[in-house]
Amino acid sequence: MKDQIQYRHASIGQARAFRKNMTDTEQKLWSRLRRNQLGHYFRRQVPIGKYIVDFMCWQKKFIVEIDGAQHSTMHGLERDRQRDEYLGSQGYRVLRFNNSEISTNVDGVIDVIYGALQNPL
Repeated sequence: MKDQIQYRHASIGQARAFRKNMTDTEQKLWSRLRRNQLGHYFRRQVPIGKYIVDFMCWQKKFIVEIDGAQHSTMHGLERDRQRDEYLGSQGYRVLRFNNSEISTNVDGVIDVIYGALQNPL
């Protein structure tokens, strides 16, 4: 039987809203991840536990997060640490990129993601 993702029911509507209102950098990265372009199927705005992750490859239990400026604050860094710790405890591997990396070097970001998909921990 396939593993089931555990999530809060209230997260479903929020995830749908996030999918409809993606940021420019989310759209830019999604255009490169969608339709198995890297040889792996990604989903976007996926509820996992109390979190909604930006992009997830179910097959590899691999998550890609995009961080805006709010993630650079002490509070943001602590929230991200707790989030990554939880996701890791659920068996997920998380890669984080900031908005400027995607805006200025999406090809490099894709190369890192592709390499991580090919080389599991």
